[in-house]
Amino acid sequence: MAIDPRNPGATYLSFWREHHLCTLTTLRQDGTPHVVPVGVTYEPAAGLARVITNKSSRKVAHVLAAGPDGARVAVCQMAGRRWATLEGRAVVRTEPELIADAESRYAERYGRTPSVNPDRVLIEITVDRALGRA
Repeated sequence: MAIDPRNPGATYLSFWREHHLCTLTTLRQDGTPHVVPVGVTYEPAAGLARVITNKSSRKVAHVLAAGPDGARVAVCQMAGRRWATLEGRAVVRTEPELIADAESRYAERYGRTPSVNPDRVLIEITVDRALGRA
């Protein structure tokens, strides 16, 4: 079911605020999907989903390999019959203030502050499609 990513409705947004492990799907250079578990935060008013990760991860390499316009990606979560997917264009951000903001959002959603990591970067996804049944 298609959802307005900028105005997803209370139930869908509430589902994205619950504590759920998510997946991030990026594409390898040969076009095959690379799916890994991640924590995701979603800010519909800004049209953004955020994933914090290590700069040496394969997911970061896949996003960077797509070039300066970024990579098409999807993040997904499920719980029983409820599911939600956000799709969009991802870029890697290294600005300390953006990483700190993403860490704060992560701590709010997941109930724990991420450990200190000087190699942390942000995968910032400009969401243009939302699907699900929450």
